[in-house]
Amino acid sequence: MEYSYLWIAIEAALKAGDGIMSIYNDPEQDFQIERKSDNSPLTKADKASNEIITSFLEKTPYPILSEEGKEVDYEERKSWELLWIVDPLDGTKEFIKRNGEFTVNIALVKDGTPVMGVIYLPVKQQLYFATLEYGAFKCNNITSISAIDSLEHLVEISDKLPINDLRDSFIVVASRSHLSPETEEFIAVLSKEHDSVELISSGSSIKICLVAEGKADIYPRFAPTMEWDTAAGHAIALAAGKVITQKDGITPLSYNKKDLLNPWFIVKNNS
Repeated sequence: MEYSYLWIAIEAALKAGDGIMSIYNDPEQDFQIERKSDNSPLTKADKASNEIITSFLEKTPYPILSEEGKEVDYEERKSWELLWIVDPLDGTKEFIKRNGEFTVNIALVKDGTPVMGVIYLPVKQQLYFATLEYGAFKCNNITSISAIDSLEHLVEISDKLPINDLRDSFIVVASRSHLSPETEEFIAVLSKEHDSVELISSGSSIKICLVAEGKADIYPRFAPTMEWDTAAGHAIALAAGKVITQKDGITPLSYNKKDLLNPWFIVKNNS
């Protein structure tokens, strides 16, 4: 995998984050909230981020499948062996609530498996990036790459994942906005299997990052998600030595399917 593409994706995510924050931090700004066909919200920031990311990824040879981009018929995209899967603003509900728990997600998918992932948290100025060959990394306090001369330099100032914290509790991370009864039941079972179970709630793809980073042990998601919600985090988790499977604990998630809706899944340690 050419690392120049990772560099492009990182720059795209940071620039998109800057565009999102210019809207988020402006007290005079109207988010211009619309409703999509599934009743999920769409804002001016989603659209602005999508335009910025597309302008970068169009420099690469690979087609783009974006949540906010034009729908591409499966008959066309089923032949795509390599493609970008993008969520320009994951956690729009969190953006509207102004709680900071939203991300920019960019993934490169090869033959149905995410092989490169970039996730940027604009409010926290945290960047996660990974390839399956290179590994997974987290960089704090970053808003641009203007002062960083290369990918190697970025890796030098980043932490390699996972960063395993010593703790007594088994930590479960769950959705802040979509905690289903099935998820609650699953957590109840875990509570019987471990002496101490702690629940952390978070929004957007941050939940996958917390497992990849080692701050959480498991993330069960038994509620609807789309491929662009998970592809970038999936790549980062895999590169950090974690696994993402369907609820059966065996079958991996796959991408660029005819139906872009994900099955229920679990992110956990590879053990």
